Amino acid sequence: MTSAVQVSSEPVPHYAQIAVPVHLSKTFTYRLPPAIQRAARVGSRVMVQLGTKPVTGYIVALLPRLRSGTSLIESEIKDVQELLDVDPPLTPDVLEITRWVADYYAAPWGEVMRAALPAGINTTVEQMVSITSRGREELTLVERGGEAKVSTRALRVLADEGESEVGAFSLRMGATKTPKWLRGLETEGLIERSYRTRSTATSAKRRRAVRLVDPELADSLATDTRVTKAQQRAIDVLRANQNGMSVSELIKASNVSESVVRTLAKRGAVEEFQEKVRRDPLSQAELPDAETFTLTNAQIEALREVEERLRAKGFSPMLLHGVTGSGKTEIYVRAMRAALEMNRGAMMLVPEIALTPILSRRLRAHFGDQIAIFHSSLSKGERFDEWSRLRRGEARVVLGTRSAVFAPVEDLGVIIIDEEQDASYRQEESPFYHARDTAIVRAQKQSAVVILGSATPSLESFHNAQAGKYQYLHLPERVANRPMARAEMIDMREVFARRKKPAVFSDELLREIEHTHARGEQSIILLNRRGYSSFILCRSCGESINCPNCDVTLTYHQSDRTLVCHYCNHHQRAPSQCPACGSKYIYYVGEGTEQIEEMLRKRFPALRIGRIDRDTKSRRHQFEKTLLDFGKGELDLLVGTQMLAKGHDFPNVTLVGVVSVDAGLALPDFRAAERAFQLITQVAGRAGRGELPGRVLIQTYHPHHYALRHACAQDYRGFYDEEIRHRRNHGYPPFVALALLLVRHKDATRAIAIGQQLRNALVEANRDHACRVLGPAPAPFARLRGEHRVQLLIKSRSRKHMRAVIDAAMKALEKDGCDLRSVTLEIDPVSMM
Repeated sequence: MTSAVQVSSEPVPHYAQIAVPVHLSKTFTYRLPPAIQRAARVGSRVMVQLGTKPVTGYIVALLPRLRSGTSLIESEIKDVQELLDVDPPLTPDVLEITRWVADYYAAPWGEVMRAALPAGINTTVEQMVSITSRGREELTLVERGGEAKVSTRALRVLADEGESEVGAFSLRMGATKTPKWLRGLETEGLIERSYRTRSTATSAKRRRAVRLVDPELADSLATDTRVTKAQQRAIDVLRANQNGMSVSELIKASNVSESVVRTLAKRGAVEEFQEKVRRDPLSQAELPDAETFTLTNAQIEALREVEERLRAKGFSPMLLHGVTGSGKTEIYVRAMRAALEMNRGAMMLVPEIALTPILSRRLRAHFGDQIAIFHSSLSKGERFDEWSRLRRGEARVVLGTRSAVFAPVEDLGVIIIDEEQDASYRQEESPFYHARDTAIVRAQKQSAVVILGSATPSLESFHNAQAGKYQYLHLPERVANRPMARAEMIDMREVFARRKKPAVFSDELLREIEHTHARGEQSIILLNRRGYSSFILCRSCGESINCPNCDVTLTYHQSDRTLVCHYCNHHQRAPSQCPACGSKYIYYVGEGTEQIEEMLRKRFPALRIGRIDRDTKSRRHQFEKTLLDFGKGELDLLVGTQMLAKGHDFPNVTLVGVVSVDAGLALPDFRAAERAFQLITQVAGRAGRGELPGRVLIQTYHPHHYALRHACAQDYRGFYDEEIRHRRNHGYPPFVALALLLVRHKDATRAIAIGQQLRNALVEANRDHACRVLGPAPAPFARLRGEHRVQLLIKSRSRKHMRAVIDAAMKALEKDGCDLRSVTLEIDPVSMM
């Protein structure tokens, strides 16, 4: 009888299609060396050489042989240098959604896959520089001649210290970027460059631990006269902790020294090992009780529809339109619980990190360790550990900001996008994508329910609900029949007429802050502009200080007396006199949240005041503490930007004051009115969420603007009807598809020339006139980060035709020798700035 040998029916792959994170949309074919052919998996990372430089790539296909008809020449195909993963970090579901993002948004697939993985997991390549033997000979000659040039000093450093990373070496030599003399040394053969793979920055954290080897041996040691009291205490503590614990915890709990643990190990009572340690972002958090609320009739009906769709196990997009305070979060929690009960995963996206401190604690109280937290304020280690728990299936629910849409959640049953209208869901740098729309497509691919929640839905989402594309769920009233906050506008023109000078605060707002505090209630003051002053101005010569890299003035931050560009992050010290004329008459123009906080502290010294904006957000723990303290009533007033407007539930807040929204209304963007309406409605919804009625005071010089009028009346439908009419008449979404082509170049003349060349290519490709091409024209910010910017806007009623025209134009541009790295394409842009 012969034995059958099991042979895999899968052919051994000899080649791999690799996507690399560079500004190229195509993939590349590499040869798999025999040693890694069987271990290679789709979704794994590899090191490959692209040109002369090694880069991290991602396997997207494995091939047993070269495809027929390929133009590749076998001898020119490069080998994969290294396989970085045996277990692919990119699951099939995540790989599929990254492919869709790359196709739909015309983004490089490799860049999308890199964005889908947690920061720190991606292997990086360092460029190194070292001295050659010829360089050593040259160094000896020039030092004899007594030359003291910087290039000589550089050669001496390399000769003494060996190879160095190029960026760090350039900085050490006093250059912020690679200097010309360094390139000259390379051309002369005195130095050489090489590349080195830097190991993954983040991995599982481990710590020393011990465990009892044999409990019976430990018992026998108890009668051994050589066992000290300290050793016996250590054994007893280990027994009480399931026979094992970390060395540091054992030493602390049993009050012994490390030598005691070493002695027990030598005697064979315990053994030492390395255990994984979870870096839990909520390890020190104080969790609330997992409350269960009584649902309103509208909530019961909405939840019934959601659960019915979940049981159907098919794709179902739903718009949950609920006024502020109507209990949308309770629907979210119960929908996620229903998905878990069906043994499916859940995902909840929020637009701002500001929403995660309180919400993450609430969800942890409900779901325990089944929930993972994703946002950019976590350390790289915390993000890696949370991602790893999802990847292993230990966590089935994820809460996070935009990039959490790529989280490796197993068998997604429900995806929730809270505040779905928020512009923060749009990634404003390559790879461009919108997390809301990506989540909808991911739900479609995984047959999941997707819930778009908002008190002020985007016009596109509400239009889709009206057209029947989304199921419409409405929560028209607040829970417990609480009334909506009473909103009023304060006409700042009248305030100016009374005071005969501009005022930051009206008398009505100041009075109401005082009365609110006297009643033991809390206030929120909103100004959507951070910093201390918008810019500084010389009263003698009229000079203002602009950013050297951008066409914007620098914002003054008083906390560290610096001028900051909020676009390129340029910092410089604030001058004590005018840099143009030397005058000491420096005038600070405009107010930011820093100055508002200072003014209120001076006016109300008894009030405990905090501030929330992007400057405080950078200090994660202080930022979270401020929000939590306000929630506990340990602060009386909170000053902030739009980060305060959405999603927060502070029951004791009865007053919201809006210092100004006029600047937002004047922006050259067709969504300006919609954003102003949403901001006012959302921030008004922070007042009166408890038992006490709320009041909202909005200061404006434009009290008759329709966006403010409808926001004060809390009339979403009235605003929608008026705004949708403007969109239809002027040809803007949701009635047309939009694409924004941005040309960036350090030379203004060259940027304009490329813009005109691009227009010509678009017009040539648009022969059937399916698209309307607007531009080229200078962008609203004509120069940012040292680059001049020219933009073109493409409109079309057919998305398919629009993409065909753009793709044909870009190919023609590339054929003409244009460097496409200077052209950025945004599909469905959110901002026109």
